[in-house]
Amino acid sequence: MFWSLAPLVVACVVLAGLVGMCSFSPNGPADGSAPSYDAAFALQADAGAVPFGVRLPDLPEGWQANSGSREGLEGGRTDPATGTRQDAVTSRVGYIAPSKMYVSLTQSNADEAALVASIQKSVYPTGVEDVDGVRWIVYAGAEGTEPVWTTRLASPAGPTQVAISGAGSADDFRTLAAATQSQPPLAADR
Repeated sequence: MFWSLAPLVVACVVLAGLVGMCSFSPNGPADGSAPSYDAAFALQADAGAVPFGVRLPDLPEGWQANSGSREGLEGGRTDPATGTRQDAVTSRVGYIAPSKMYVSLTQSNADEAALVASIQKSVYPTGVEDVDGVRWIVYAGAEGTEPVWTTRLASPAGPTQVAISGAGSADDFRTLAAATQSQPPLAADR
């Protein structure tokens, strides 16, 4: 049985090598480039489409936006006038920090608890970080769970719940927090 399958296995390996679907790197994988994402364009578009102030972080050299999305969050906020649960919206941009770690910025009109739960379900508040006078609530979980930092920033369009999450270090979180909170909300081109 083995000798009847051996030629087929050899043929498959040769074919995969010729097509270029397999590669061998004895030193392990090489660093590739992260995809790029136009955060300025995306956040400006979000500013015109969402009912809260959206900020474009003024990040230092070495940060690269690589992903983003706008999503709904069912029952994510409480209407202050009626007290009823309503849907919320999130605007998210992911960055690769100079540390080569992923850090995500989410801006929303959701309540704090709903926004944090939409990012990480198994975290709880563990403390506070002061970033240039702005108080960020730190959520953490079991070992291996990525933390979430969140704060509420005022804007003429209404308050924005901002959350930072990802695999970055506390310094990465602090840099993104400062770069975000220091900026005014983008003008809504409606």
